[in-house]
Amino acid sequence: MTAANVLENLGRMILSGGIEVVDCSGRLGPDTPLLKLPPELARDTPKIEIHKISDYDSDGPFWAWNWLKVGEHSGTHFDAPHHWITGKDYADGYTDTLSVQRLVAPVNVIDCSAESAADPDFLLTVDHVKAWEAKHGAINPGEWVVMRSDWDRYADDEGRFLNADATGPHTPGPTAEVIQYLVEKGIVGWGTQCIGTDAGQAGGMTPPFPAHNLLHANNRFGLASLANLSKLPPKGAILIAAPLKIANGTGSPIRALALVPKG
Repeated sequence: MTAANVLENLGRMILSGGIEVVDCSGRLGPDTPLLKLPPELARDTPKIEIHKISDYDSDGPFWAWNWLKVGEHSGTHFDAPHHWITGKDYADGYTDTLSVQRLVAPVNVIDCSAESAADPDFLLTVDHVKAWEAKHGAINPGEWVVMRSDWDRYADDEGRFLNADATGPHTPGPTAEVIQYLVEKGIVGWGTQCIGTDAGQAGGMTPPFPAHNLLHANNRFGLASLANLSKLPPKGAILIAAPLKIANGTGSPIRALALVPKG
């Protein structure tokens, strides 16, 4: 079968509903939860603003449109290598210079929803991933790996979504060792359903914020605030995670889509 045949069949399957397009993104607006950082560490991303230009009125009688104020790392978003100091030297590490060939790839969905419900500080380890691979198959080079925590169920409640107290945020994520393991396997990127690609307590890990540190040091991508991962199988889906082509962009809000075979 030729590549043209494969694409023709894929198109037919999408049109017939044999392949479902699953929206893996949250809603983007003024109420979208945003990352909060200690003031001594960094400035926060400003709240999202949506401003009306016209609405079939005297400012534009036949059309409606808005202008936006939004940070690159807002809502369901993409982290490019230049987002982190360890990835700052990659010429292809901006959203406008990366290879789009890498953005569409098979996705491995590691279900940690039960563990995350029991312990908001749950950490995914290498042993967890190896056990998952023994059951579902190897994670291959060029593929996405995402951690299903079902944390998106809190997306309409910023306090619960961030889940912070005097000791900092408490959300599930990866250990440094598991990110290194996945990088060595050649993944294109890692994603979570929480506010960022790291666990809430990742600032105290070695290295600090290991998902950011190790992914971007190796020219890999990060996805955060993903949604609806419960609708994806452990293997067999294709994830499309394309950032806006922002000049020298370090990231971008995205509409992440998964192609999922029905049945």
